[in-house]
Amino acid sequence: MKMLKILSGLQIANLISYRKFVGKLISIYELQAVPSWDTQIIKKLLPFITVADSMDLPEVFRTRLKVGEHTLSFRFSEVLEKSAGFEKTSSGTKYLGSPPKLFFRYRYQDKNLLQYGIVGDKDAGEQFFKGAQKYGFDFYSFHVFARKVGAIQALALGDFTVNMGQGLIQWQSLAFRKSVDILAIKRQSPVLRPYNSAGEFSFHRGAGITVQKGKIEGTAFISYRKLSANFAADTVSHEEYITSFLNSGYHRTEDEIEGRHKLGQFALGGNLKYRASNWHIGLNAISFNFSSPVVKRQEPYNLYAISGKNWSNYSIDYSYTHRNLHFFGEAAVDKNLSKAFLNGLLISVDPRVDISFLHRHIDPQYQSNNGNAFTENTYPTNENGFYAGISLRPVTAWRFDAYIDVYKFPWLKYLVDAPSEGKDFLAQITYSPNKQLEVYTRYRSESKQGNQPDNNLPTNYLVSLPRQNWRTQISYRIDQAFTVRSRTELLWYDKKGKNAERGFLTFFDVIYKPVLKRYNANIRLQYFETDDYNSRIYAYENDVLFYYSIPAFFNKGFRYYLNVNYDLSSSISFWLKWAQYIYQDVESIGSGLDEIPGSTKSEIRMMVRIVF
Repeated sequence: MKMLKILSGLQIANLISYRKFVGKLISIYELQAVPSWDTQIIKKLLPFITVADSMDLPEVFRTRLKVGEHTLSFRFSEVLEKSAGFEKTSSGTKYLGSPPKLFFRYRYQDKNLLQYGIVGDKDAGEQFFKGAQKYGFDFYSFHVFARKVGAIQALALGDFTVNMGQGLIQWQSLAFRKSVDILAIKRQSPVLRPYNSAGEFSFHRGAGITVQKGKIEGTAFISYRKLSANFAADTVSHEEYITSFLNSGYHRTEDEIEGRHKLGQFALGGNLKYRASNWHIGLNAISFNFSSPVVKRQEPYNLYAISGKNWSNYSIDYSYTHRNLHFFGEAAVDKNLSKAFLNGLLISVDPRVDISFLHRHIDPQYQSNNGNAFTENTYPTNENGFYAGISLRPVTAWRFDAYIDVYKFPWLKYLVDAPSEGKDFLAQITYSPNKQLEVYTRYRSESKQGNQPDNNLPTNYLVSLPRQNWRTQISYRIDQAFTVRSRTELLWYDKKGKNAERGFLTFFDVIYKPVLKRYNANIRLQYFETDDYNSRIYAYENDVLFYYSIPAFFNKGFRYYLNVNYDLSSSISFWLKWAQYIYQDVESIGSGLDEIPGSTKSEIRMMVRIVF
């Protein structure tokens, strides 16, 4: 349930309590009796759940190896205009490989009980079967993962992710930050999960196991990986040290290839959890050892950064459910005993009212190598804050969601040369009178302090840089095949200040998805206009299967794309996306090696998926 990211912590706790009270479920219709569950939640879960008797262990193995699904996926992407990095006649730094971006994946899967597979990925500009990539793809990933084998809840071999507590010390899987879903503030995932994505940084490579005995569950894992990093030499000892980790996954130029897989990272850790009927407590630990010491640049904001050849973190996490209240949190320390605390509360006041609160207090000295908690900062460090959210459903057709988040940063940050503070507010009203129509309007306001841009004084000083945006979206289902969708968004950056900018974006979608047909398609026409990058606006785009993008739009121009999906047979499916930017009043697009001459940027993406 946690992996689906559909249920809140309170809803999961209510389901567990219901099963312990009434016993095994006889029918999926019983889910309507679970407190805080509604018909919308149940409809979302129906494709993923079933009610059946359990099988013995030998039958489990035979079934998992027979009834699973083999899948082969191939994806090709390319920007058709040639950027500066591909100009072979130019001198100096350039891309050594070819423009296409390639992806391959084979996977065998039996529901979520057994899966194994391999992934290969090549980014644009990387070599393929030559140079630094003599074995084809720049990146390979492999995994074997099994669940529910007797007392073994999870067994991971190869590549896997590790998620513990609320992300203060370790979290590598999907994790949401602030959004209109005010109940999604709690991190929820099994400790071990299989990894079969194209990202080259956030995973472990080795072995892990989760074992459960009664109310006690224990997880242990061990990992060794080669990471990419920037290195520098100590002029006194003549030893190399790490100045920064390279997590982009790009190995296109000689400089990027030089640091490729040059750093060894050994990781060891585990989790011990005791789970009662309405509460749990867990102990978490993780330790890292690097083949070369970490020494960040001598900048004031790096004063407390991770340093040395080893690092470790330890934490205690908990959750407790009492009637309609669900408490959760985590307390952590790092190698130097610097502290971090995060505590939250979910309340179902009424079937139509939900409230959430979250407080965090994280020392500026606290550091974690793979932390990813519910914070304003990208990583959990140097932050104190309080979040409150509410969701109201007064009548069937109407919904109101809002949150406010107030935070402080006690120490310096990049481009913020003093302790600073900020606040964030969002309110959204949604109207859904039937299955055909949905309208929502959203207002968001955020303000952070930062260094005054273009400051010519000897010393930097902080100013507030507010940003407000207002979005309205209408989605209407014309019939069983056609849906149209329209969005308009306005943005104001530092509206009354010295750095004032404005942004505007509007798009129109047509989605064609006929019932019981082998094909579907969608098209978008979009216009955007902003004063500069600070007033950029983000918009999610539909894409081929297993690929998603949320590009930032700035400057002035048009954007359109067409997605087509066709099932050639019951086992072979094909996807195609064609997209193009058409900018106005520009002579080139992008910068550096990615600069494209002219005012257009075109991209094609194709994917084939074979199931057998």
